[in-house]
Amino acid sequence: MRTDVAPPIRLSDYRPPDYLIETVDLDISLHPGATRVRALLRIAPNPQGRAGAPLVLDGDELVCLAARLDGVALDVATIATATSLRIEAPPQRPFSLEIETRLDPSANTKLMGLYRSNGVYCTQCEAEGFRRITYFLDRPDVLSVYTTRIEGPRAETPVLLGNGNLIAAGEAALASRHFAVWHDPFPKPCYLFAVVGGDLGALKDCFVTQSGRAVELGVYVERGKEKAAGYAMDALKRAMAWDERVFGREYDLDVFNIVAVSDFNMGAMENKGLNIFNDKYVLALPETATDADYAAIEAIIAHEYFHNWTGNRITCRDWFQLCLKEGLTVFRDQEFSADERSRPVRRIADVRTLRAQQFPEDAGPLAHNVRPTEYREINNFYTATVYEKGAEVVRMLALLVGDDAFRRGMDLYFERCDGSAATVEDFLACFAEAAQRDLSQFKLWYEQAGTPTVSAASRYDAARRTFTLDLTQSLAPTPGQPTKQTPVTPIRLGLTTPAGDAPLETDDAEADEIARGVFILSTPARRIVFRNVATRPVASLLRGFSAPVRLETDQSDDDLMTLLAHDSDSFNRWQAAQTSVTRLLIASAQAIRAGEGARGDARLGGALGRVLEGALRSQSPDHASAAQIATLPSEADIAREIGADVDPDAIFLARKALRAALGAGLAPLLGEIHETLAADGRYAPDAAGAGRRALRNAALDLLVAGDAQGALERAERQFHRADNMTDQMAALAALCLAGGPQRERALESFLRTHGGEPLVIDKWLSIQATIAEPDTLDRLMALTRHHAFSWSNPNRVRALIGAFAAGNATQFHRADGAGYDFVADAVLRLDRANPQLAARLLTSFRSWRLYEETRRARARAALQRIADEKNLSRDVADIAARSLGET
Repeated sequence: MRTDVAPPIRLSDYRPPDYLIETVDLDISLHPGATRVRALLRIAPNPQGRAGAPLVLDGDELVCLAARLDGVALDVATIATATSLRIEAPPQRPFSLEIETRLDPSANTKLMGLYRSNGVYCTQCEAEGFRRITYFLDRPDVLSVYTTRIEGPRAETPVLLGNGNLIAAGEAALASRHFAVWHDPFPKPCYLFAVVGGDLGALKDCFVTQSGRAVELGVYVERGKEKAAGYAMDALKRAMAWDERVFGREYDLDVFNIVAVSDFNMGAMENKGLNIFNDKYVLALPETATDADYAAIEAIIAHEYFHNWTGNRITCRDWFQLCLKEGLTVFRDQEFSADERSRPVRRIADVRTLRAQQFPEDAGPLAHNVRPTEYREINNFYTATVYEKGAEVVRMLALLVGDDAFRRGMDLYFERCDGSAATVEDFLACFAEAAQRDLSQFKLWYEQAGTPTVSAASRYDAARRTFTLDLTQSLAPTPGQPTKQTPVTPIRLGLTTPAGDAPLETDDAEADEIARGVFILSTPARRIVFRNVATRPVASLLRGFSAPVRLETDQSDDDLMTLLAHDSDSFNRWQAAQTSVTRLLIASAQAIRAGEGARGDARLGGALGRVLEGALRSQSPDHASAAQIATLPSEADIAREIGADVDPDAIFLARKALRAALGAGLAPLLGEIHETLAADGRYAPDAAGAGRRALRNAALDLLVAGDAQGALERAERQFHRADNMTDQMAALAALCLAGGPQRERALESFLRTHGGEPLVIDKWLSIQATIAEPDTLDRLMALTRHHAFSWSNPNRVRALIGAFAAGNATQFHRADGAGYDFVADAVLRLDRANPQLAARLLTSFRSWRLYEETRRARARAALQRIADEKNLSRDVADIAARSLGET
């Protein structure tokens, strides 16, 4: 194992900066290989810092050309290196520091700092990219007012964009060049800095705020794709109106711009007034984007806009507080999407994501707190724990204090912390004050890693008409945290019977809270006795998934069928179906592994049939919820529930057998659904249309899985006749599942039709990466040499190799280790050019200890091979070491 892994940075070591940078004036002269950046920094000693301390500015691969302190030239050879600029005895008064650096944007394959994407200059500065542009105090608690002059060749960069408002523009000294000056009046950390220069098309619009100000809106895209930006613009305007209406937050600048680029390590970046997006989350037309793509665009456009207040106006004091901006903003974008679409379906989708991405993180060697206490590479902490679990913590807080107190707490947070770099403590203090509630125990959700387990046991006494519910909670040790404390866990609950919900009458000390359907579990164990319960109910627990926990109950299969049929909570109806199927698939996988046949359950098929029948016949159908119920838990879901000594092949065969049985047994009904719900008009990406398509395509999927008569022909017809990408991709997925010549014909046709659309080709790559057959690795190796694939583009890499690792359990976890080796080779290749992308791909090994002994040994060997490689990046070295349990 390498010994030069970066030393840990600890929350406990935080101290304020010794100097503050009050204003930043930048002059950036764009050139493909020799961009020059002149920075004028007005610096002052920080009264809270160390008096007389040296000034040490961060850099990363910088070339320093000149430096002047109060106009006096400094010897850059003695004070500057590629990674820092150090002045031993700076003035202990306000002073100016001028720095000139030279950059090579075209050679910047890390996609951090200033780089070029298809000829467009753009920046990515979070978390530590600004130090790749100029020397700076690159930390989020240094807030400065920025003025940026951008100059570039008019022919190549007719569009020049920066943070804030445009205050000047004109011809530069050279006739072929022009300039633009942007000023952002709001102090911000350097990670929110952005510039863009390129030949871009634009979709323009205007939004009038609640106070009557007109805000100019622009979505900039590759020329010729302006039409595909229409939905992004619509989502932006809806998000702006929603934030005013729900949180009282009005936009504060005269302009808001979005720029879509094709080479981007993340989804998007909330730079003040100039959001830069992966084009995947901006461009959408019915013939190129699925319903899921439209929903993601809506959510991510909203997320980045909402950062204007939760992230920009109020930023985080240090990177340990990352959840303060990300978890809170994910909560806000989830609420926006729930209001814009179907709240129950959005909740199910959010929980699916949490369980698929964050629960495995919590259960493995990469587990960490929502607010970490140490890190070696901050780029590795943009995780599902910080984002998705962080959002769940905010959701629990809202449930704990109630809607009114939550709104008062948010208002107080905006008022008290505006213009500052805040902490989790600052945030919670606002809600403690607004609700007059002690939140010290609740804070444990920020401080402890792992997924708690809540266990429930119940009994009904018919003679006394009482229903007793015993609840316990526990939290297993995680890396670095062998001992856990008991958190505060809000549990929404009800008592379900075929006649409806029973009253929640109890003599408990928290009777008022329980009566409104919420029980606060704050001890390791609690008992609730409900009285006046006429018939035996089934406890409906964690309604709406009120806490990010694992729930274990003593409920029978019949109890689950009662919940599926009668629970008033949409989420728990879905959960009852998931739990029933999960139990069956675990038993079936165990039987297959023991050499027996797959297990079946006629009751499950009947229950699903009743759900589908209801969705088809109802006067007010909920197609989307029925589609969710008809979608079986994934192979990864089942592996997670088994928890140890997992055989992915047995899970795959069990799931395949159940899908085949359901498809064959329900074939007439599924065929009727597929025919009845065919599109009857112009495509619209709204909730109703998306729900109808989701159920229709779930029916097609089961028909093909069940090898129903005419199913393949039905899928081929849909593939060729579809007028939207959602239906075409669903048909292609069904054909790829079936295999044979139909698959290859469809794949060839898809490539011929969409070969000029890179984002659509990503779908073509992904669907092949997830084919669960032994020759898929050979297919993938050939695809890495295909002209449509590029190792330098993160979207292509994620579409092919990321999809394989995340979505093809039998082949990634092959018993011979070939799947692990394929991904390990990709990580090592990528690490030389783009360490962030390589490290994120490496996290696909996070659950390697779940699997049976042979696979565990193969996975460990692949991880060790990576860890032993010379000259690894800090990003990859950190993930490899933590995955192996060596840090």
